[in-house]
Amino acid sequence: MKQSINIITLGCSKNSVDSEVIAAQLEKQGHKVFHETTADTDIVIINTCGFIGDAKEESIDEILIHAERRKKGIIKRLYVIGCLVQRYKDELIEMIPEVDAFYTFPELNQLLGTEKFDLLDHCERKLSTPSHYAYLKISEGCDRHCSYCAIPLIRGKQISKPIDRIEMEARQLVKGGVKEIMLIAQDLTYYGIDLSGHRDLEQVVRRLAQIDGLEWIRLHYAYPMNFPYEVLDVMNEYSNICKYLDIPLQHISDDILQDMRRGGNSMQTYKLIENIRNKVPGIAIRTTLISGYPTETRAQHKELVEFVKTMKFERLGVFSYSQEEGTPAYPLGDPIKQAEKNRRLEELMSLQEEISLAHNESLVGKIMNVIIDSKEEGYYIGRTEFDSPEVDNTVLIPNKEKLNIGEFFPIRITRADCFDLYGTKS
Repeated sequence: MKQSINIITLGCSKNSVDSEVIAAQLEKQGHKVFHETTADTDIVIINTCGFIGDAKEESIDEILIHAERRKKGIIKRLYVIGCLVQRYKDELIEMIPEVDAFYTFPELNQLLGTEKFDLLDHCERKLSTPSHYAYLKISEGCDRHCSYCAIPLIRGKQISKPIDRIEMEARQLVKGGVKEIMLIAQDLTYYGIDLSGHRDLEQVVRRLAQIDGLEWIRLHYAYPMNFPYEVLDVMNEYSNICKYLDIPLQHISDDILQDMRRGGNSMQTYKLIENIRNKVPGIAIRTTLISGYPTETRAQHKELVEFVKTMKFERLGVFSYSQEEGTPAYPLGDPIKQAEKNRRLEELMSLQEEISLAHNESLVGKIMNVIIDSKEEGYYIGRTEFDSPEVDNTVLIPNKEKLNIGEFFPIRITRADCFDLYGTKS
């Protein structure tokens, strides 16, 4: 029986890709599938996040909302999938009996009514993003063992998608109107180790850069240690590879890096950033940091503050440490009070606001190539090549300009604040 289905996706862009693959499979079966619709549907599927405490709480809250709707008969079926289920399926079954079924990743074939199903094997997608950009997952899982991270427990060891399949998926996306692709993975720079015995990210990027119609390629989630510099050579070679790199560094203290099992040390980290900026002048580096790790002292926090002051990252996010069951750091407890973790986080983000404002103000008067993502009251919302959707800066252009969503325009920057630019069509 054909049904209307609403897929609600929580967490990261990798989850979004999973939801898009599932949606495409359901539509092939004749169902009418929506992403995050406000209309009532027969079935709701919630794709959860189980990475850190706040994300788990958000997932539980979302399940409870729809469990109540299921109880009242507003929806006929409620299914829950994703990382939270992978970690806590038995507890969830006991806690929320109104859910019709919880499916782990190996059980998704049951949800889809197929003999077997592997998320990484499928290129067909029903996009949840605007039609002009998409995320492309090139591998699943992670072979790293960072002490705070539950991802290897949830997603398992790294499995790379074959390069021909990646190119096929990219070409399908471009054929469907996609102009910008964000390459994502738990560890982008380790791509290919399990297939060929060596890292092949450079080959992936080079192949995709030659696809006609693919105007921007963006790299997310690169692991810092043993960074493959040849990728930067390709970035310089092809103009459609954005001068942008998302490389989570997490901390700068030697002791904390060792406790986190990140590999490397502060000297190597400073040198890495220097080398990247020297190889690709004008590159925008996005990084993330963890504040309030159990062994972090006030002095080590100050060391992190000085690191941010010195590096002046173009883009920066900070997370408070979340104690996660099953991780190597779990036995350390969570000794730093939340108020202190919040204070440290706010100090870092206040500093980043100053850095970002100064950087943005330096762009006033310049003409930049901007892709238009959406139109809201009073403004078109766009981005430069130095900004990824949802997490980075935006460019706001008065809607009297008559721009087209999904197209590129030269925009003269007229004003700046901490995280936004304002401009007019040049």
